[in-house]
Amino acid sequence: MDIRRPMSLLGGLSASEFMRRHWQKKPLLVRGALPGVLPAIDAKRLFALAAQEGVESRLVVNVDDRWTSRPGPLPRRSLPALAQPGWTLLVQGVDLHDEAAHRLLGRFRFVPDARLDDAMISFASDGGGVGPHIDSYDVFLLQTAGRRRWRIGKVERPRLREGVPLKMLESFAPTQEWLLEPGDMLYLPPGWGHDGVAVGACITCSIGFRAPDRASLAAAALQRIADSLGDAADDSKSASAARRSLYADATQDATRHPARIPASLARFADTAIERALADPNVRRLALGEILSEPKNDVWFERMENAERIAGVVLDRRTRMLYDHGHVYINGEAFRSGGSDAKLMRRLADRRALDAGRVGRFSAEARTLLARWVEAGWCASDDAYRSKENP
Repeated sequence: MDIRRPMSLLGGLSASEFMRRHWQKKPLLVRGALPGVLPAIDAKRLFALAAQEGVESRLVVNVDDRWTSRPGPLPRRSLPALAQPGWTLLVQGVDLHDEAAHRLLGRFRFVPDARLDDAMISFASDGGGVGPHIDSYDVFLLQTAGRRRWRIGKVERPRLREGVPLKMLESFAPTQEWLLEPGDMLYLPPGWGHDGVAVGACITCSIGFRAPDRASLAAAALQRIADSLGDAADDSKSASAARRSLYADATQDATRHPARIPASLARFADTAIERALADPNVRRLALGEILSEPKNDVWFERMENAERIAGVVLDRRTRMLYDHGHVYINGEAFRSGGSDAKLMRRLADRRALDAGRVGRFSAEARTLLARWVEAGWCASDDAYRSKENP
């Protein structure tokens, strides 16, 4: 992707200009951003997805300002009639189940993959919506069918309405309003209140971005580090090394206060924690594994007989990232260096490699790639031999 080239997706801005002027700063309305996008994802397709186990969906109904919310699976008979106003069906992670939706996400890869979350697509009957709310993440609201009226405004001190099963704003004073037609798109940074109401039946695609909070990210990283320390301890074959890692208190005096934690034990714990967190490579490994972890409801179909590999294409459910010394795929870390590292990074960036480049991998890297194919994380694709641009 040429990040300096003007893009109709961004209203004539280049990706670099958009990130500098709008990303996490101010909204952007783009008329005709993607005309005719996702024609096959209609109401019928969304209803079928919502009925499936393993697909996250939700039904929101508003009748005379009485709101209800129900999680899926949602068979068609459980949904209101199309003519009934005021209801919305939301289907999360459509990109995991539909190749066209997955390709749509690829248009937004001027933002790092570590931030890209999913494509949520909603069907709304006339007057349908989820009420005024704010998101803690960036979102592109793309109208794919029908029309939706959006009202937006900056919310400085959000207060949530009580007694409703949604995170709805108690009060909302919009400052701008637009009617979006098919192909139009609205970008909103975090913290901007917005209220979208269907004008007639409509379908809207929300491209959302992950924004982990500090506490959750730290907790997940600490758990990963703790797990890695446990694995290292299990792998240790040296009895002397094991003894050195144990707390020892040969100089401990008899105590009159048995319930008091010894200061030497507290210092031992402090040192253990500091050593565990001192290595930046350990912290980076934990972060890469966390950010490449698929969602809980993602599963892969195993393949057999992956000895012969031509070109490879990552499965749409696969998350693959890298840093200076490792590649991360679906929550696992692999050390990578030299020419193998360059090829692995190209695979992560382009999500595919042609047969010629696959042939340049070392024997060890090809064995690893075969394991990924067997796990269903990527597919060997003879047809991809000549697809990739140089």
